[in-house]
Amino acid sequence: MRVLVKGAGVAGLAVTHELRARGAEVTVLDPHANFERAASWFAGGMLAPWCERESADEAVLRLGTEAADRWDAMLPGHVARNGTLVVAPARDHGELKRFAGRTSSYRWVDEEDIASLEPALAGRYRQGLFFPEEAHLNPRQALQLLKEKLTAQGVVFSGGDMEEDEFSDIVDCTGAARIGQLDDLRGVRGEMLYLRTDEIELSRPVRLLHPRIPVYVVPRGDGLFMVGATMIETDFGGPITARALMELLNAAYTLHPAFADAALVETGAGIRPAFPDNLPRVAREGNAVVLNGLYRHGFLLAPAMAAKAADLVFSGRTKQRSSQCV
Repeated sequence: MRVLVKGAGVAGLAVTHELRARGAEVTVLDPHANFERAASWFAGGMLAPWCERESADEAVLRLGTEAADRWDAMLPGHVARNGTLVVAPARDHGELKRFAGRTSSYRWVDEEDIASLEPALAGRYRQGLFFPEEAHLNPRQALQLLKEKLTAQGVVFSGGDMEEDEFSDIVDCTGAARIGQLDDLRGVRGEMLYLRTDEIELSRPVRLLHPRIPVYVVPRGDGLFMVGATMIETDFGGPITARALMELLNAAYTLHPAFADAALVETGAGIRPAFPDNLPRVAREGNAVVLNGLYRHGFLLAPAMAAKAADLVFSGRTKQRSSQCV
């Protein structure tokens, strides 16, 4: 079986890995080398299904609970299983209670617990929520390592035109590029930044709750932190806005004042493809399988959705108009 996978973001690479593991010969078509157009490049890399349940459908939790294990199988040793810490300023304690009411698999932590989990935050927060089963990875490292692994397994990556008739199946994972082509697919803009400081150390993603712009700070090692992300209903692909930059910087400063002296090393914006229900879909269209709509859950849901896409490729089922992740 020869399969052409279109797109080399997190969805395309996860599908390619799944297909290759099942014995398919795979070629990946992506005209944009080095992930320069992939929304995955700007991702947080949080494998946090219980936290995401705060605003996501039950299906996200159900499909995401195995994400850490699936990524660990793909890239052994590159998943950090340190949980997620959720905090809020004292004035926003109601946001913590609201968050707790919509999630599960957490425990309440007090000031002493927070100081034990993250010494850099000692004395700054009186209460929080700790989700011990959650994990995270470095998305940029994961994309690069997965591409290297697949290349070593014989997968061909091409940036040029391909004769699609030469392949038994096609899997389309081109994400936001299909906006305007797939029914109901829209773009949701996410903006982020990277800060570098030697004054703070964190061991896990920390989510700071705020009624207007809740954010997360994810450690990348060597003093580098990813701060994200805005959620704007637009497919405008330009650089980060001044408003988003100020809000993200203010949130980082609120988490810890030492971020005020951090170096701003990068800003970025990506367009997340999403359907109206914010759930991904995989469907067969003739000899093509389309996987799209991962929204803000790319790294969390890509492994499970890749398995569903591979099932369709190998099943040889007739044309289906739509199949949601549930």
